Amino acid sequence: MSGLIMAAQLLLGLSILVILHELGHFLAARAFGIKVEKFYLFFDAWGFKLFSFKRGDCEYGIGWLPLGGYVKIAGMIDESMDTEQMNQPAQPWEFRSKPAWQRLIVMLGGIFVNIVVGIFIFWMMTFNYGETFIPNNSVLGINPGKIGKEIGLKLGDKVVAVNGQEVVRFEELISSKVLLGNTTLTILRDGKEIDIKVPDNILNKVSDLGIEEFISRMPLRSSLVDSVLPNKTAIKAGLKVGDRITAVNGTPVSFDADAQALIVKNKGKVVNFDVERGSEKLAINVPVDTAGTVGLRFNIADIKEETIKYGLFASLPIGVNQAWKVFSDNGKGIWKVLTGKIKANKAFSGPVEIARKVYGGEWIWARFWASTGFISIALAFMNLLPIPALDGGHVVFLIVEMIKGKPLGDKFMERAQIVGFVLLLSLMVFVLGNDIFKAFMH
Repeated sequence: MSGLIMAAQLLLGLSILVILHELGHFLAARAFGIKVEKFYLFFDAWGFKLFSFKRGDCEYGIGWLPLGGYVKIAGMIDESMDTEQMNQPAQPWEFRSKPAWQRLIVMLGGIFVNIVVGIFIFWMMTFNYGETFIPNNSVLGINPGKIGKEIGLKLGDKVVAVNGQEVVRFEELISSKVLLGNTTLTILRDGKEIDIKVPDNILNKVSDLGIEEFISRMPLRSSLVDSVLPNKTAIKAGLKVGDRITAVNGTPVSFDADAQALIVKNKGKVVNFDVERGSEKLAINVPVDTAGTVGLRFNIADIKEETIKYGLFASLPIGVNQAWKVFSDNGKGIWKVLTGKIKANKAFSGPVEIARKVYGGEWIWARFWASTGFISIALAFMNLLPIPALDGGHVVFLIVEMIKGKPLGDKFMERAQIVGFVLLLSLMVFVLGNDIFKAFMH
């Protein structure tokens, strides 16, 4: 069932974004008197379509191949590769007859709409839900995983600064701010500050093992027992709410994470807890079940969340900032791939990974819209890349034309479009194959 929910969210989110992106091209073209012959969600490859109707001089429809969508603009070398039309004399209502600056606006229309949609979604999310975060100055410390420990992080470290800037929100520690940049973490350990460098290629490992193997999404809690579950071994052994576990099998513990790790290590065995109960000090033997649990929950009060609410207009700059962060993070990520610091198969995700990791297996509207806003900005960035067949490729050619003072030849544009198609098709095969490989590996 969760797989169907993932697929449905992906299909709905991308359909909304594709329609709005193509609407940007459509409206810009119509504003300059350019004829638009087709407006399609998905591709009607080889003439097959699920649904269509004609209104005025434009055909609207839904194709069968869910790889995006398109508008067919008259007099333009595009996905349709309609060379027959291009061999006819140019008509005043065709794309090629319009000034370069108008054609440039038409090509940027879809990207502009994706950016506006992303900003709008982040704006409305901030207005409706505010910003909820864990204040970094309230946490007991971090729980690093395998990757974090490899670079020198330890259980209980407090990260007080990233690249010299104070960490205000705990969530910053697992954000692109840390994972994408040339990052130095300032750690408070045993009353002293030390610096730890985060490698530029850390995303390669995080992609394989998950963010929890860098730093856990949740900060540490104390080893104070918050609740004892019924019918579990802990309550039968006599543990109570308010007990503080100070050692497991003689190994001192201070936090929930080190206590849990020792419990899991002794699956199917009996462990000895050193317990403080008020002024009493007790030793209690507790059997650990085969799942590595005893039925304890530790002090959830140690994790304090704050929510900041904003008015309608105060939410707008926050939405703009969130959109810019997604856009710039995409740019940094691409640069790291091009410079060899991140492997392409670690950096790029296709539809399967987006459905699984971005949307998830539960239909939560807040998450759906946040994910759709993120993807809208990511689509704007990807479409701006200077690859023939993408909007960014057309933009580059138009800028060259404006500099030269004359258009590039039709033959050149046709060949460039074919090269772009091959590149995009290769990329699609790569990311889809990569998705399938990751799915099987996990």
